[in-house]
Amino acid sequence: MREPVERSDPDGVDFGWVMQTTFVCTILVGAPIVAALSIPVSLPTWGSRLSFAVRVGALVWIVVALSVFAYAKRSAD
Repeated sequence: MREPVERSDPDGVDFGWVMQTTFVCTILVGAPIVAALSIPVSLPTWGSRLSFAVRVGALVWIVVALSVFAYAKRSAD
């Protein structure tokens, strides 16, 4: 019987796990943060709302991605 495709044995950091975990954590953490930070800000148009969400979301994404990578790097050693 062949080995399932989803199985892997990476040397060091498993970048697939890092990408999937970053995606999920960014949504779970980022959506409430963007919503909470948008409360005191005036966002009258859809363009301003989109711009705000992209700017805050990008910052959340980079923080989450670096944190997940650091965790994976520490766990791999």
